[in-house]
Amino acid sequence: MIIEVVKKERQVHPRMGCRKLLRSIKSKLLEDGIRIGRDAFFELMGLNSMHVERKKKFTKTTYSRHGYAVSPNRIKDLEIVRPNQVFVSDITYIRTLNGFAYLFLVTDLYSRNIVGWAVRSDLSHQGALDALRMSLRNIKECRGIIHHTDRGSQYCCHDFLKEFRDKGIAFSNTDDCHVYQNAVAERVNGILKDEYNLDSTFQNINHVMKTVSQVIYTYNYLRPHMSLAYQTPESVYKKAA
Repeated sequence: MIIEVVKKERQVHPRMGCRKLLRSIKSKLLEDGIRIGRDAFFELMGLNSMHVERKKKFTKTTYSRHGYAVSPNRIKDLEIVRPNQVFVSDITYIRTLNGFAYLFLVTDLYSRNIVGWAVRSDLSHQGALDALRMSLRNIKECRGIIHHTDRGSQYCCHDFLKEFRDKGIAFSNTDDCHVYQNAVAERVNGILKDEYNLDSTFQNINHVMKTVSQVIYTYNYLRPHMSLAYQTPESVYKKAA
């Protein structure tokens, strides 16, 4: 019975780890009168070859050797206390039968909620523009938001910065050679690829866009986060916004 419940849960979360998986299905098991501890559950998953194997790391998409000016790191010692305080952005590639598509993501740092995204067939700054525009669509007051990224040219070019400076958004970049300073944005990219199979090869860019939309909904509304006391990003974002 436990294995059947796990299989059903993994139809929604294909690569959810065992610790989070047990927490997610525990109430369902209790409804059926089943109690199982963490160690026994881990052993059961191992005996049935249901542990999640770690995937290889992904190719980087950052080009930082450009001639644009970079912004100081404004969030290095900043206390993150609310949603819409800091947005973090990153880009990842997705394979298609015809080459690569590129996913631009904007994530609210406080709640880990994905608030903006765009899929493009190129790495131009237009994808970054579209994703940030989406993230601002339902925010009444943008002034004071910090937008933090690595030093990729898409986020440092004049066309990208001009539009949003007029709205009072403060820009922030990682320090030189300190890519870990954008770790949350990269982690979100990794979750979508590792747990929801965005590292697969898709038919075309339309197939990518449809799948990304579904995956982001699942991530925001259904996936519990350990860092959020096992709440979902959307619930934390809406509760505190």
